[in-house]
Amino acid sequence: MSSDLFDYADQETQSLSRNLGVEGPRSPLAHRMRPRSLEEFIGQEKVLGLGKPLRQWIAADRVPSLILWGPPGTGKTTLAQIIAGQTKAGFESLSAVLSGVKEIKESVARAREILRMSRRRTILFIDEIHRFNKSQQDALLPHVEDGTVTLIGATTENPSFELNSALLSRARVIRLERLGVESLVQIIQLALQDPERGLGGFLKLVPDAIRWLAETSEGDARRALTTLENISLVGSQIPMGIEQVQQALESALERQPIPYDKLGEEHYNVISAFIKSIRDSDPHAGLYYLARMLEGGEDPLFIARRLVILASEDISNADPRAIQVAISVKDAVEFVGMPEARINLAQAVTYLAMAPKSNASYQGINEAIAEVRRSGALPVPMHLRNAVTGLMRKEGYGQGYRYAHSEAGARARQTHLPEALIGRRFYQPKESGLEKQIKDRLDQLNPDFEVGKKTT
Repeated sequence: MSSDLFDYADQETQSLSRNLGVEGPRSPLAHRMRPRSLEEFIGQEKVLGLGKPLRQWIAADRVPSLILWGPPGTGKTTLAQIIAGQTKAGFESLSAVLSGVKEIKESVARAREILRMSRRRTILFIDEIHRFNKSQQDALLPHVEDGTVTLIGATTENPSFELNSALLSRARVIRLERLGVESLVQIIQLALQDPERGLGGFLKLVPDAIRWLAETSEGDARRALTTLENISLVGSQIPMGIEQVQQALESALERQPIPYDKLGEEHYNVISAFIKSIRDSDPHAGLYYLARMLEGGEDPLFIARRLVILASEDISNADPRAIQVAISVKDAVEFVGMPEARINLAQAVTYLAMAPKSNASYQGINEAIAEVRRSGALPVPMHLRNAVTGLMRKEGYGQGYRYAHSEAGARARQTHLPEALIGRRFYQPKESGLEKQIKDRLDQLNPDFEVGKKTT
């Protein structure tokens, strides 16, 4: 074997250590405590449990290209590193935020050389792969297809929205969930006790404080360990309870913002839950999701606009005051601003949640649009046409029209829809709130007409 192979192998080992982020004594606790094998990996049993396909692929060294999709702190980067270590593959790591086509080509060239010299595959790990544009994603395709690299992409966003179909079809999507409280409790306990990589008993927490820390970490192991490290900066000679932990955090750092990506999937998940909670007349959940959005930095005017839409879509004439409340709150948000505008938004949420519900107007316009698209521009009845010239009057425009205010009850007994649609009802009021009265009046004033019946 030539000396250049040994030199290249040595360079590769150094590169692998650098890419894997081998921990040092000054590394952050979350970095030092990264699991080094599947046996150390805690959580994600749905995809890594015994007999699961991913675990079998790793054991058989037949790992396909993967897209690891999940929230922050769920182990995406760590899992990619473990796969590389356990399959003895080369490891190239790129960040989609900092890298482009040039860096992709350089990584692929190194992977091709490793394959030529040592017959070893290379895993190309791309963090935040959803940030690659189409041309950058396309640059990966031929090298994934010909097996030069095994792609492992990590993303917090739904890959079906963010990755092009060609790349997505060449990879298996693995969904990682937020870590459960019990998993986080184990991770925190290991960090507290580990004498080499962890805190080695320097800091002690009572069980309730450990669980509180796990419960407030939003399923994010990195966040839990970073918070634990901040608590350790204060130090304590006795086991710390929940109150002592909270005080330590207040003195060590400001409150962490909750995870909420205003441009990502979590934005759509939370706003969807917000609207559906109000639609289901649940003010408690409505206020909770309102708080989630406000604490996450959502634009309060975006929230107000959604409430204006909801007032007509889900309440409508069951309570016509709903749209007035929503518009008034929108104006108040613009006038008052945050943080006080949270009170105005809370009023709208609670009012709209408790208002009677009807989607009759929403359904009505949807059905009317569908009919127009289906049947086209049907002729307007002659008696409703405006006769503005002598020729139009001669042609019968406006003949037979009855003026509503000259009729009893201000209601003329005449048809208004095109002849082909006579008798069709688009607005079907519900038996809810004011719409029950509207329904009764509509049935009285607007009975079905027989198709083809002429006005007199």
